[in-house]
Amino acid sequence: MPQAPTIEQRVAACQAPTDQPVIMRQQWRSLLFLHWPITPAEIQQRLPKGLHIDTYEGSAYLGVVPFYMHALRPKYCPPVPGISNFPELNLRTYVYDEAGNPGVWFFSLDAQSHISVWFARALFNLNYHYARMHYQRDAAGHILHSSARPDHPQQLFCYRPTGPAYTATADSLDHFLVERYRLFAQKKSGQLMRGRIHHRPYQIQSAQVSQHSTDLFKINGFNEPNQPPTHVCYSECADVSVYPMR
Repeated sequence: MPQAPTIEQRVAACQAPTDQPVIMRQQWRSLLFLHWPITPAEIQQRLPKGLHIDTYEGSAYLGVVPFYMHALRPKYCPPVPGISNFPELNLRTYVYDEAGNPGVWFFSLDAQSHISVWFARALFNLNYHYARMHYQRDAAGHILHSSARPDHPQQLFCYRPTGPAYTATADSLDHFLVERYRLFAQKKSGQLMRGRIHHRPYQIQSAQVSQHSTDLFKINGFNEPNQPPTHVCYSECADVSVYPMR
């Protein structure tokens, strides 16, 4: 098994690639990060060959992340009304490859955009699903985010940011969980694909969560947690550049 990423590798992964062209731009808004620790072996058996579960102080994590996608578009095109803006919800974990590069493995991604689901499946080999979703934010900053796949019950998240914003330090759990700039996917042939993204470091805040769902655990074949998330944080916005999958 290759060595887990060093702090230096984790920091280096946050830098924008200089050898690849930007192919898409998008903005992520109202991100809520909910994380539960999980036994590393339970996740490792679900990963494709060439990926290894990443841990922090011996614990692996599964994360549920609702957010709002805004202004999704190819690099030189303007956003398109009805296509470029929609809610998303994903279940993810944290991995590294044979070279020790840290990244994200998505077990599932839900979006209220048939076109974006098709595009992400066809070109990025990501496990996207269409869901009926709703996103609303009131004047006081309370966010309501709901998602319901066909033949599945509705998942509901109610949350709001609290406290001052800060940037995670490189050796912290915050940094380990949220500052991820590489994603992995697997083609039907079994070939492992790697893609890069870039944005400024998240400005993180604490969050008050009055309602959350763990149905994504069950949908993806995991036991639902019987305790609240051990790590919760929020980020207002990230302007994201997307690079090709390789």
